[in-house]
Amino acid sequence: MAGINAVTLAAHEIDPSIQVRVIWVNGGYDPGREEDAAKAHIDQGAGIIVQHTDSRAAVQVAEERGLMAFGQASDMRRFGPNVQLTAIVDRQLGRLYCYVSRARAVLNGIWKSHAVWMGIKDGAVEIAPYGPKVPEAVRKAADAVEDGIVAGTPTRSPGPIKDQKGVERDPAGPVRPTRSSKRWIGRFPA
Repeated sequence: MAGINAVTLAAHEIDPSIQVRVIWVNGGYDPGREEDAAKAHIDQGAGIIVQHTDSRAAVQVAEERGLMAFGQASDMRRFGPNVQLTAIVDRQLGRLYCYVSRARAVLNGIWKSHAVWMGIKDGAVEIAPYGPKVPEAVRKAADAVEDGIVAGTPTRSPGPIKDQKGVERDPAGPVRPTRSSKRWIGRFPA
């Protein structure tokens, strides 16, 4: 959900009228369902395909249909060389570090249950090279956001953010600390 919200907030910075529609495929890797979801979105007028599933199916459908897309879990440019804008690339070294550090804590008797959010700053994910259709100004703006995440510098708050019942969950404000996000979720999460 955090990723869906992130995609929506970022899109609304460009154009507040953008709608984000989600198709749940109920799995992390199901090329058939992912292909069907991408086709359904395109047939319903989607402008960009964003995914949080790990097969190349969505990017391939976008390539076939000439629609821009974001890859997930790996750089999928070879499956959508003309349409992939970028992708979140999972780096196993970052995940391995997380597992090793937790195992060491157990062995040392100091482990405590807690949430672990690893992302760009931690080396668990990275941004794939930008595709050929990403304008230079957009590349620079995205690089600045990435640099801010790594540096831990504050960013502008998109608030106020209200939940479905209209309750304010994130107030408006000029800045708030950036947080290294685990994943970027989009059009059809697992």
